[in-house]
This record gives sequence, structure tokens and C-alpha cells, in this order.
Amino acid sequence: MDFGFSDKARSIQQRATEFLTECVYPAEPVFAEQLAARPDEWTAPPVMEDLKKQARERGLWNLFLPHSQWGAGLSNLEYAPIAEMAGRSPHIAPEAMNCAAPDTGNMELLAMFGTPEQQEQWLKPLLAGEIRSCFSMTEPEVASSDANNVATRIEREGDDYVITGRKWWSSGAMSPRCKLSIVMGVSDPDGERHQRHSMVLVPMDSPGLTVVRPTTVFGYGDQAHGGHAEVVFDRVRVPAGNLLGAPHRGFALAQARLGPGRIHHCMRAIGMAERALELMCQRALDRRAFGSAIADQGVVRDWIAEARLRIEQARLLVLKAAWLMDTVGNKGAAMEIAAIKVVAPDAARWVIDRAIQVHGAAGVSQDTPLAYLYAHLRTLQIADGPDEVHRRTVARQELARWR
Repeated sequence: MDFGFSDKARSIQQRATEFLTECVYPAEPVFAEQLAARPDEWTAPPVMEDLKKQARERGLWNLFLPHSQWGAGLSNLEYAPIAEMAGRSPHIAPEAMNCAAPDTGNMELLAMFGTPEQQEQWLKPLLAGEIRSCFSMTEPEVASSDANNVATRIEREGDDYVITGRKWWSSGAMSPRCKLSIVMGVSDPDGERHQRHSMVLVPMDSPGLTVVRPTTVFGYGDQAHGGHAEVVFDRVRVPAGNLLGAPHRGFALAQARLGPGRIHHCMRAIGMAERALELMCQRALDRRAFGSAIADQGVVRDWIAEARLRIEQARLLVLKAAWLMDTVGNKGAAMEIAAIKVVAPDAARWVIDRAIQVHGAAGVSQDTPLAYLYAHLRTLQIADGPDEVHRRTVARQELARWR
């Protein structure tokens, strides 16, 4: 395995570090203040546009997309440390660099499978940061950890497709800037297990599409990023040209989207853990209890050591998975992607939990980012496939070696 970085990648890493230090961290209190002043809005505070301008000027834009035609041309391995840095301020940095989910996965789908017309209409505005998008796959009535349970219907009627169903956790759908939903549904009920579904591009202003309500995550509405919405499709009609990829190949498209999406989440999780460890060390050295600094307590030192060990192990597995994606493809890296989707969120959640404990009451307040980070990391043990599904994948591949 070669984890070396090109001069180009190292230069971008340096610029990303400077961007965080000079722009993002100072903007965090401004972001929070502006967000609190507009609690009923579903778009990012005004400071975000300033940060986007800074990011573009520094060449920190669309770095997630390996396709050199559309993105920066970085490999998955080269993107890993940059995504990790973005994870240190997950409510600001990813969107500021136009590297925020779910737009990243949607842009990857459009880049890989979109027609020239679809790319002109949707991909280019997304790449320019002019619009946002959502991905509508999860449903409230079925166990969506098995994508084959998805029941929303996509039916061909003449020159149109008609979509009927109910989705939820369509991240970003509350935002008025969200103009597109990529919807997965059943298009061939009698087809083979992995050839029953299709994906279609549905404009958010389509008749019959209703955004019902936002859903919160541990009480966080995530207003700045368009929230997470329940969406009803009541015979929503779109032209047949809005089909993404080939008919009945939606499952394959979903797997192509979720592989990079999962590892990007894990890359950012490492950054969240690093931020939490920094805060934990600073707090432990700053506060005194029972006559000495908290850092002098053996249990706290044990937490700090364990945090460093877990972060380093998770990072190495992230880098290995990214390297395999670059060298043997997403399918060849399937076990490592599944493994890191379990390991990285769990490691980061553990570190953040200990950081909260060192902070005491401050750790669960709005005065540190720890509570928000904890809520975010806990959802990652469910989102993009729960831990149990990924452990099943790892076990299945391990057992296959011995059958």
C-alpha cells in the first residue's frame, strides 16, 4: 500500500489547513449567531456565502469528485486528509467547499450516469453551488437497511414516468435552494432481486410532490443545511428523459453512490474525533479538581491515550479503503468500505463521548461543538446502512474465503 501524496495533493492540504484556521474557525461563532437570529429559515446563514467565495478563490472547490472533467481530479486517497479537515467543522467546512452530502453523492451519480442534457440542467448548477439537491431512498414503512424493501413505484406511462410513494430522511429537502430530488423506486415489480428499481430526477416543484415535515436528529433540526424531510410523491409525473442511467438498474446506481458516500462520512468522522481530542486535552490541562489539573488524573490520561489509539487505527483503515478504491475499484474495496463504516463512526463517537465527560456540563451545552458532533456521529451508525448490515458484509466475505 502506498499512502504517499502528490505535490498537488499536499498543496491542497496546506490550503485547506489555512482555510480552516483563517476563515472557518473564526466564522463558527458568527455562523451560530446568525443561525440563532433566523430559527425558522432552512438555508445557511449569510456568512456561508463569504466562506464559499474564499474557498473558490483558494482552489478548494468540488475536491470530492475524482472525475477531472468535473472535479479537482484528486484520487480517493488524496481526498481523505482534506475531507478529514472538513470534518473538524462539519456544519460549515463541507458546504463552504461544495463538498457536502447529499449533493456530493448526487453529483457523482450525475457525473457517472447522467446524460449530457441531465448534466447541463442539474450537474453544472450543483457544481457551481447555485442549487442544492436531496436523495430520496429511505422510506418510513419498510426496513430500508435492505434497499430491496423500497416500495415507492416508478411506472412508465407513455412518454412519462409516474412516481407514487412516501420517503423520509431526504436530507436538504426543506431548503428553498433544494431544486432536485433523485428518487429510487420500484419500476419492475417482477424483475430479479437487484433489477427491480430505477432512479429518476424529480424537480422539487413538480405537481404532486409535497414536503410534509422536517425530522430532527436528537432535537437538532439542521436548519442551516436544509434539514431532513418527509416527502410524499402523489403521482408525480416527469418526462421519460429524467430516468437516471438504465431502466431497472437503480440498485446498482445506489451501490455506486453509497460506496464513496460512506467513506467520505468516515473521513470526516476522523476529523471530528481529532477536534474532540484537541478540546479534551485543552480542557483537561485548563481545569483543576481535587488539587490538581484534570489531566493529572489517571483515568483521563487513559481516555486521551485510548482516543489517540482509536483515531490512528481508524485513519489507517480509511486510507487503506481509499487506496483500494483507487487501485481495484469500489467492488474490490467492498469489505474495507463496510469495515470502515463500522469502525470510524464508532471510534469518533467514543472519543467525543469521553471529551464530553471531561468537559462536564459544558460538554452537553451549546458552548462547545461536542453535543452536535455526538448526535451526528451517532446517526452515522444508522445512515448509509446500519452497523449490523456492514458487519454482515464483512462476515460474509470472510467466510467466503473458507467455504
